[in-house]
Amino acid sequence: MNKTEAKKILHETLGRYWDKGSELLFSCPSCNHHKHKFSVNLDKNVFKCWICDYRGRNIRRVVRRHGSFTQLQKWDQITDRTDISRFAELFMDEQSGEGEAKLELPQEFVSLANKNLPLSANRPLRYLKERGIMREDIVRWKIGFCYDGEYGGRIIIPSFGTSGYPNYFIARSYVGHGMKYKNPHSSKNVVFNDLFTNWNNDLAIVEGVFDAINAGNSVPILGSTLREDSDLLRKIVRNDTPCYIALDPDAAEKERRIIQTLLRYDVELYKIDVSGYEDLGEMPKEIFQERKSTASIIDRDNYVLLDLLSAI
Repeated sequence: MNKTEAKKILHETLGRYWDKGSELLFSCPSCNHHKHKFSVNLDKNVFKCWICDYRGRNIRRVVRRHGSFTQLQKWDQITDRTDISRFAELFMDEQSGEGEAKLELPQEFVSLANKNLPLSANRPLRYLKERGIMREDIVRWKIGFCYDGEYGGRIIIPSFGTSGYPNYFIARSYVGHGMKYKNPHSSKNVVFNDLFTNWNNDLAIVEGVFDAINAGNSVPILGSTLREDSDLLRKIVRNDTPCYIALDPDAAEKERRIIQTLLRYDVELYKIDVSGYEDLGEMPKEIFQERKSTASIIDRDNYVLLDLLSAI
């Protein structure tokens, strides 16, 4: 990297700075604090705001998000990277709120976030508690249940599109049905709980909804892979969202395919260690956050090596 040119581009993007040798100190583009507390380290290719904790392991993301297209082109020239704008034609315009998929929740649905609950709510509440799901999770994820009807004896976890309407739901048995899940006859090509997802923050990509509840700001993939025509991939690429992949240990091949897809679109990507747990949903939230803080960065250069090491 040409550091002199890099400093010029960052000055154009972020404004004046203090040069401390090992780091450059700017005003943070995220929180706009008046003090120069946004640290950029060119040698380590990392950035961090000491006020709002906006951080990342690729300075290119700062230029891409807060600079102009010309500034990004300059950055790519001095770092030998290619912008993914050539992939833009692969993406159709995002649906407006009016065009989003909508789905009715079961008629028998009872919200467990209500204060006054029937006695029939005791068993599903006990099931959720055994899985480590607390009231704050129930409220955040709008969890409910059906006592009878087509989805009787099942926990219902709804998904909401950006328009605020349900677009899918997961129905998980809490009474021991032979078929654990009974999901609606509707397309899975939705971003589960898009309405409550923060695309400007780190995003965990997990396998199922119970995994997502443990992972915080996260999206379950609801399928065998992450297709290139999926709404989820479009959202990630358009918002330049850093992703942490955390699939169950028995989903190694699925994980490889998803990693390869994300790398093709130059997504800032990390892999979380999920060893020691058969199901990510069983991992305590505090353990998940600890492992997320030490996640391994994955790029085109180190992916093959990491893949080989994980197979040993």
